[in-house]
Amino acid sequence: MKVLGILGSPRVGGNSDILLDQALEGVRDAGAEAEKIVLSQKRIYGCLDCKECNETGICVIKDDMLEIHKMILEADAIIHSVPVYFWAMTAHMKAYLDRWCAFFDGEWNWHKAYHQRMKGKKIGLITVCGDPDVSITDPIVYSFKNTCNFSGLKWLGVVQASASEKGEVAENEKAKKEAYELGKRGVTV
Repeated sequence: MKVLGILGSPRVGGNSDILLDQALEGVRDAGAEAEKIVLSQKRIYGCLDCKECNETGICVIKDDMLEIHKMILEADAIIHSVPVYFWAMTAHMKAYLDRWCAFFDGEWNWHKAYHQRMKGKKIGLITVCGDPDVSITDPIVYSFKNTCNFSGLKWLGVVQASASEKGEVAENEKAKKEAYELGKRGVTV
């Protein structure tokens, strides 16, 4: 079993990264392989809505997302971790998520080339905001849960945490434990 961790924060070593590492530790402790991608270190352009992928299942944009698509297809579960930027996900995560359209045909069904490989794939989410009210992250949760709902992916759950200063979440034992358990669920559920 393989779990892919996707970091949507440009702040490596920051709060979203710390919690993603906790989740991936849970993955490894549950006996699975874990791999992490830092989106800010990749070249990912926004979707052009050219619809070429509707027929081929392959995006025409030649950037790092083509390799990430392959990694998504190989993974059994994907755990995303992203902070709130202006009440939404980061530009890195949004560009990444928009490019998932290559997995679908023109009717928004799984593309025939990917249906069997995406069916039953598990998705988890970690969100971090600077506000003490973690419901600020709800728009991000909504995006990922709706992606699961319309496509039939299995929702593993969400960890919503509050932290502002870089590394502050390392003192939040509750959030770290929840992230660790989310990682374990990616393997055992």
